[in-house]
Amino acid sequence: AGRKEDTFNVLDLAEYTKNRPWWRKVFAPGSGSSAEKYNVAMQLVIGGVTGWCTGFIFQKVGKLAATAVGGGFFLLQVANHTGYIKVDWKLVERDVNKAKQQLKFHSGGNKMAPEVKSKVDEVITFLKKNVILTGGFAGGFLLGMAS
Repeated sequence: AGRKEDTFNVLDLAEYTKNRPWWRKVFAPGSGSSAEKYNVAMQLVIGGVTGWCTGFIFQKVGKLAATAVGGGFFLLQVANHTGYIKVDWKLVERDVNKAKQQLKFHSGGNKMAPEVKSKVDEVITFLKKNVILTGGFAGGFLLGMAS
């Protein structure tokens, strides 16, 4: 007769996460800007080290990709010259002209899709909140590309 009713709060996670930036979804609710967590020197070190690693890897992968594309083009030219393959240049020219027309059509209106614009806005907000970390990353990236 004297029974107390239990009440529960229900949290709809879909609604809760809908208006939250992606980095808060990934790194938990307390992951605001890095300025809230680390001092300036630590932010520069973290940004610089991650930037250097990214730049170094980017440089190595870029050289490998350039070598692969150049080597592939060279082999195709040799195969074409020796008669192993035959290139229909009229077909290539027609396809290139069609691609040019599509590029002109798509670049006519300089409007971004709403999904792209929202992601760009999220990235800009993140960069503004983490200016020191971003600066360290940019400097480290350039050093990594140079080394």
